[in-house]
Amino acid sequence: MKVTYDYRGSTVLVTGGGSGIGMASASAFAAAGAHVVVADLSADRGNAAVESIRAAGGKAEFRRVDVAREAEVIDMVDYVRRTHGRLDVAHNNAGIEAINVPLAEAPSDNWRKVLDVNLSSVFYCLKAQIPVMVAQGGGAIVNTASAAGLIGGFNLGVYTATKHGVVGLTKAAAMDYATKGVRINALCPGAIDTPFLAELPKPFLDRLIFGTPMTRLGTPAEMAQAVLWLCSDAASYVTGHALAVDGGTVLGGIGTRFDDLLEQVAKPQ
Repeated sequence: MKVTYDYRGSTVLVTGGGSGIGMASASAFAAAGAHVVVADLSADRGNAAVESIRAAGGKAEFRRVDVAREAEVIDMVDYVRRTHGRLDVAHNNAGIEAINVPLAEAPSDNWRKVLDVNLSSVFYCLKAQIPVMVAQGGGAIVNTASAAGLIGGFNLGVYTATKHGVVGLTKAAAMDYATKGVRINALCPGAIDTPFLAELPKPFLDRLIFGTPMTRLGTPAEMAQAVLWLCSDAASYVTGHALAVDGGTVLGGIGTRFDDLLEQVAKPQ
């Protein structure tokens, strides 16, 4: 069964919209009839995403922004308000990976950088977007967190902390504006088939898949469908929710799986 959405007449802002989940989200909103503002640090990626959307018959434009800089975020949101008169949906998706080391070995400068891009940026975006939505009578926001925002991650202390922060910030903001017509939720993806994962050595990728109960990677398109649902009237009673779209990763129980050991045990010694 194919699920469709109608976002005709809506203005949508997607940060980190030049690649991966952000690009899939921007493309899906445009395919559903929205005018999409693709925001990204990379002009090359952002413009390429816009060209792809337009080639498919959608409406989109690019704005370069460094979401770690509050002034640039304010300017971005103000541009959308001035140019389009409203902001119906925001997908605050921009984020970066951290250096994967045990916590005590994590460089402090990496901590500050990841904190700025993954968490402070969401604060800046919410702070700028919410007043616009309140003034117009409502809107919907989705912040991209991670499955690592719901569970711990091995050698992922810095990244995990920022994504837990996104989930907490989402819940607090949703509480503050639940009576103002603004719904705020978080998307918590698991292992998704993006260029970053494609660069991993095969044993690492195999272990990620093994640790996912559905035993496959998710796709950016699947994440986009979750975002469109969260922002649609079909989710009108959903706010402050951290939606795990992860093939079952946060269920846990990986320690009870022995699939990869059975052959070794069965072999004669």
